[in-house]
Amino acid sequence: MQLNFYKYQGTGNDFIILDNRTKNFTLTTEQINFLCNRRFGIGADGLMLLNQSNTYDFEMKYYNADGNESTMCGNGGRCLVKFANDIGLKKENYHFIAIDGPHEAHFEKNGWVDLQMKNVDNIEHYYGDFLLNTGSPHYVKIVTDIDNYEVFKEGRAIRFSKDFEKEGINVNFVEMVNEDTITVRTYERGVENETLSCGTGVTAAALVFAHNDAGFNRIEVNTLGGKLAVEFDKLGENFSNIWLCGPATFVFKGEIEL
Repeated sequence: MQLNFYKYQGTGNDFIILDNRTKNFTLTTEQINFLCNRRFGIGADGLMLLNQSNTYDFEMKYYNADGNESTMCGNGGRCLVKFANDIGLKKENYHFIAIDGPHEAHFEKNGWVDLQMKNVDNIEHYYGDFLLNTGSPHYVKIVTDIDNYEVFKEGRAIRFSKDFEKEGINVNFVEMVNEDTITVRTYERGVENETLSCGTGVTAAALVFAHNDAGFNRIEVNTLGGKLAVEFDKLGENFSNIWLCGPATFVFKGEIEL
């Protein structure tokens, strides 16, 4: 089978995208894992299908690099909006459906794609660290000297610990730069490695960072792959109107025999 694909990235978080509006693609776990393999396939952190929807602009279907369907991917959602725009689905405001529910998105004047995330009403304290779900489950740990932190070793140990091994969890390490800027590094389940950026992880880290602040907030975020921002309203322990903001870039397109 000949597969026509597109490659996009959002701050180094990279994805294979297939236009599946005509329902041409039915891929197995093994095939997706092969396509995402960086030595034998195309190479990506995940694969997305842009599906037709009767009630939304499109449906987002996301798979991790291990080939399994996964929960929400923030950078993936932003890249899929950019892809939709590039193939002619041009909107002032996008409304699409993903595994965690409906999402809204739009373009900023600078070309960034802003994606509205699900509301968060609970941040759980866990042995001095934090647990929350921003469309995907996240573990957030505040650290120092993040540039030299052993993200793979420590992230993998937490991800495969007894409390999280079965369902898996994404592990984020966060360091404060100043009062409105943080640096985040993430070990992602399903990829089972550190990625250059994680949208739902950046969102989770920003909410934890602003845990004690009230009102409107904007947190600037540094990742290994570039800069993002997270905006939100906070009332008590409730976070709403959450937006993940950042670049989404077309890399290349091609064909591969599957």
